[in-house]
Amino acid sequence: MNAIEPAGRPELSAVHRAASLKERVYISFTSLAVVLALRSHADETTPAAAAVTLSIVVIGSLLGIFVADLLSHLTVHAQLPSGQELHHMIAVSTEALSVLVTPLLLLTAAGLGLWSTAVALQWATVVLVVTLLVVGYLAIRRLDLPFRHKALIMFAEVVLSLVVIGLELLAHNL
Repeated sequence: MNAIEPAGRPELSAVHRAASLKERVYISFTSLAVVLALRSHADETTPAAAAVTLSIVVIGSLLGIFVADLLSHLTVHAQLPSGQELHHMIAVSTEALSVLVTPLLLLTAAGLGLWSTAVALQWATVVLVVTLLVVGYLAIRRLDLPFRHKALIMFAEVVLSLVVIGLELLAHNL
């Protein structure tokens, strides 16, 4: 049996799901920081420039995460990852790119003149916050806890997310 994915199980392993959720949360917050910064300068940027900026930051962040995963693997195991382990690392990183899809579609619509860059970035903010809520729900849905405890966890996630957003706005406005 493999530590990455048990044999005979078509569903993703718990390790893979946890890594995927962690990266989606990180990339969602990274995207949110970029979108909030772009939104404060929406009059000065084009939809294409906003899309390129967002894409560069997200891809750069994912490459940084990949390098960190690779280095931590080398440190812990004192050897290069196997083909399956490397595939797992790449799969987790590329899955997190899905966070970009809706914001890029919104910016594409702005580029086609359906709405302004500011509107696209506002909706991208909403989508990213909802993404964080969905990822949070996915993280707790299988927990064997009473509903009130799950609700408390979700509430704590919302509060912490709002703190992160507030800090991002504060940092940008200093």
